[in-house]
Amino acid sequence: MAINLQKGTKVNLKKSTSSGLGEIHVNLNWNARPAKKGFFGALFGSPGIDLDLGCLFELKDGRKGTVQALGNAFGALDRPPYISLDGDDRTGAVAAGENLRINGNQIANIKRILVYTFIYEGVANWQQADATVTIKYPGAEDLIVKMDTYNSTNVMCGLALLENVNDETFSVEKIVQFYPGHEALDRAFQWGLNWKPGRK
Repeated sequence: MAINLQKGTKVNLKKSTSSGLGEIHVNLNWNARPAKKGFFGALFGSPGIDLDLGCLFELKDGRKGTVQALGNAFGALDRPPYISLDGDDRTGAVAAGENLRINGNQIANIKRILVYTFIYEGVANWQQADATVTIKYPGAEDLIVKMDTYNSTNVMCGLALLENVNDETFSVEKIVQFYPGHEALDRAFQWGLNWKPGRK
């Protein structure tokens, strides 16, 4: 069973044990088709689209930052920010996609998390990418965040916002809103980070 989140709606992730929420698993998968000439080649170029998963985080003690492959900010589960990124799938060909892991047992230390994806390389054709985010946590149905809004040439998409409700629950809201880049996403959600260009 899975719950397909609708835009603007919220679902609560509640503590399943006395110790906390357990590990929350956020997976990004997108359509990987073999490169070829003609229409597909015009859409994606070669070798194709490089879609990255990441997040902005804000901790209860005021620390803020990002977890993403760009800048090698892969995070950590057992220490702040209590979020880690598994790796960097450059083509969409890795079956497991890209994965963020959130230490739900540290919910009392986390204020909010904004999960996003952005096109590091390739043409901004979101319909062809057909990206889907799946949020899993122990003892509950999977939450599906489908990128079902496509008509944007912007390279950044805010996907889902997780907010600490009472140190026992994360509310999860589907966002799926497009932005020109990291700074515009930051401003929209009033994160207040200082940004500079980066490579990976």
